[in-house]
Amino acid sequence: MRVILLLLLMVPPAAAQVPVCNPQREGMTACFDGRLCRCRFEMGGILTGRPDAHRWDCGALRPDCRPAPATLPQPDAPPWPQFIPPPQIFIDPLRPR
Repeated sequence: MRVILLLLLMVPPAAAQVPVCNPQREGMTACFDGRLCRCRFEMGGILTGRPDAHRWDCGALRPDCRPAPATLPQPDAPPWPQFIPPPQIFIDPLRPR
């Protein structure tokens, strides 16, 4: 009985189904973990050790797809002055130039 309970606790929860990126879905976008990912063809190579295939592009340059946070109302602040006077220069008459 204890063994079955331990085995059930060791099984990870089911992950959300990620759509397959294939040639039929090329150009499709989907939101994964707050990032707008795009299905596209990526070339493989010897350096990456990956074959040519269609993959989800979720790189750092992809836009964010989470909803924008609600803005808080701004406090009523006095408007900035339209003209900022230059600083006044005081000349000491007793000090020679």
